[in-house]
Amino acid sequence: MKKYVIQHDFQDEKEEIEFFRIIKPQILGKLIYYNKVYRIETSCPVNSGKMYYEYFSVELQQLKKEYEEHILSSDFYRYYRSGRTDLDHEYFQLGKININTGLNSFIFEADTQFSTYYDYKVSRIIANELLYNYLIIKVNPVDISNLGTFNGETYENLIWTESKNALIELIYALHSAGAISYGKTGIRKLSSVFQTLFGIQLGDIHHAFHRMKDRAGNRTLFLDQLKSSVEDYMDKDL
Repeated sequence: MKKYVIQHDFQDEKEEIEFFRIIKPQILGKLIYYNKVYRIETSCPVNSGKMYYEYFSVELQQLKKEYEEHILSSDFYRYYRSGRTDLDHEYFQLGKININTGLNSFIFEADTQFSTYYDYKVSRIIANELLYNYLIIKVNPVDISNLGTFNGETYENLIWTESKNALIELIYALHSAGAISYGKTGIRKLSSVFQTLFGIQLGDIHHAFHRMKDRAGNRTLFLDQLKSSVEDYMDKDL
């Protein structure tokens, strides 16, 4: 991918921004995430028990500390999380790096032909989000086998058969409506529960949600589909 990007120019500013804000960070973010998971798993001294949970609890605390010290407090993080796009031409185009703004020393190692520096910061945000969900499940596992049975069937093999975006839309709807724990349960925790329940990885749900906000036309496709489906079901002669 790097070779292709260097050899071929972007068609326009929009394509370049989309690549460095969305496409590359999704790939690099998952690479960082899986590398960290491999390191964590292979360094774990035991496979179960109190020490096992203490180990992952420490990893979770370290991740939170890193998040608070290096990500949460930055202006760029607030810009990115808010869904703003007005400065994308500065953050996600090659050759726009300003070393006088107090950037991390990583900037001096960045490949200026294939990085705007901020694409790496987005990748870290995505990786941290994925790693947080992974560690939360390790520390507070949702035991699907203990959810009970119905007519002899367990809940272990429940499969989400709609799109990931549909599930993300549902999670945000439940949260914003206060339908679960009066709205006091955070998006991250809700996401972790649904990911565990259905055995699915949703990735960076905050970024996905902001893309939904920018949809042309109908922004709540799945929720409207649910409403239509249940109304049709009500109209059936059962």
